[in-house]
Amino acid sequence: MGNEPGGFSAGLLRDALQNLSNPSGTVLLTAVIGLMVLFVADSLRVWYRLSHVPGPFWAAFSKAWMVRQSFKGRQPYAIQEANEKYGSLVRIGPNELATDDPKLLRRMMASRSSYSRGPWYNALRFEPGKDNLFSMRDDDAHTKLRNKMAAGYSGKENESLERTIDTHIARLITLLETKYLSTEQEYHPVDFAQKIQYFTLDVISDLAFGQPFGYVEQDDDVFDFIKITRSFFPVTLVMANIPSLVSLLHSRLFNGLLPKESDKLGFGAFIGVANKKVAERFATDAVAHPDMLGSFIRHGLSQEEASRESLLNVVAGSDTSATTIRLIMLSLLSNPVAYRKLQSEIDDGIKDGTISSPVTDAESRKLRYLQATLQEGLRIKAPAAGPLFKEVPKQGDYIDGKFIPGGTQIGTSPFSIYHSKEIFGQDANLFLPERWLNADPARVDAMSEVVNLVFSSGKYQCLGKPVALIELNKIFVELLRRFDFAMARPEKPLHIMNAVGNSPL
Repeated sequence: MGNEPGGFSAGLLRDALQNLSNPSGTVLLTAVIGLMVLFVADSLRVWYRLSHVPGPFWAAFSKAWMVRQSFKGRQPYAIQEANEKYGSLVRIGPNELATDDPKLLRRMMASRSSYSRGPWYNALRFEPGKDNLFSMRDDDAHTKLRNKMAAGYSGKENESLERTIDTHIARLITLLETKYLSTEQEYHPVDFAQKIQYFTLDVISDLAFGQPFGYVEQDDDVFDFIKITRSFFPVTLVMANIPSLVSLLHSRLFNGLLPKESDKLGFGAFIGVANKKVAERFATDAVAHPDMLGSFIRHGLSQEEASRESLLNVVAGSDTSATTIRLIMLSLLSNPVAYRKLQSEIDDGIKDGTISSPVTDAESRKLRYLQATLQEGLRIKAPAAGPLFKEVPKQGDYIDGKFIPGGTQIGTSPFSIYHSKEIFGQDANLFLPERWLNADPARVDAMSEVVNLVFSSGKYQCLGKPVALIELNKIFVELLRRFDFAMARPEKPLHIMNAVGNSPL
């Protein structure tokens, strides 16, 4: 009977034989087999190209391994584990490798290096087809734009830089004192991670546009920017692992889904504010300003370029600085000995008159324990944790004695680098500012050279580094001279989602 197992199988076999005798069926079967052969052959070709580099098995055939780790928010941890298992150079995708060799990273990013940014960076465009300094892959165009912008980050053309940071630290302190100061009688917990991002957003928006967005003053997430970008950017950065998907998302087909300046909330609202502020500076009756945007204009940025770069400053500058401050504070609170040593150094400096009010950047740089704390904080959890893929030049390159074909993407393994026991000692996984004070000068220089990679290197070094360091030098002195901090929920201090950076939620 047709319903019996034997009859069912016989029927299928009879139908298959009849189809094979049909010319159209034969063509279809041949096409299917041909496609399968091509798929297998292409998979073997992709695998063989980098088969001499070890790594997770499935990563050699598909980007699913990378995407899965990124989606789970633990890509840098997974790459670190792969380095520990397979070695310094590890395969994490069909055409993607990752390295924990700081010397190789510096060589790839050197001013005259023939390496360039890979297609991973396309996902970091704010608008389809329009690059900013961070997403730009054309090295010549990148260098020209970078040279025009560099002066805006220095105190020479932005004379109010340090004073602006002082102003916003004072506003943050006022907010904490008036709304979140706990006493023996009253308990007022504060979301420190949130308030610090309010502070960094106000600092960088003031530096970028000459006027802050008012996060601290309103004590509110203006435009719902933080809320929306916490959802938007992790998804974007998962897709960065698949450049073809990014190209599809940036096509006209999906234009309506992307942020736009007419939006009332979120990233689109930020784009609108940036465009409006910049347009005012390009008006015929506009007055020149001695700030970052004024410097950009004086050095020849077009209105469109100035809008994109000012927006980049706000987005990238606020998040990385806030993340670093949060994680250093968490590390201090988790290490009471380090917290008290830093507190004592600040108290002693105030007593002997070497710390003024507000503390100057120059004074902070002379505080040895503070500087050790900042170095250790930048190291223990790098604020930029994405792979930041660079593309091997077309002629290929030899790395660790292995030939790597041109076009291969090589990313960084930040947690492997900054937790290297060879560089930082057997206790590299611990937050210990003393490692910077007890080491000999040669070792300190070697460690510093590696930690400086947090700000990238060579032709890709972060222009905002001077601003970030001034913020770090000042904020802890001004907070610890006034407040005693403690974790409200030690069992759950924060959650970290890794994308391009570490974003405490």
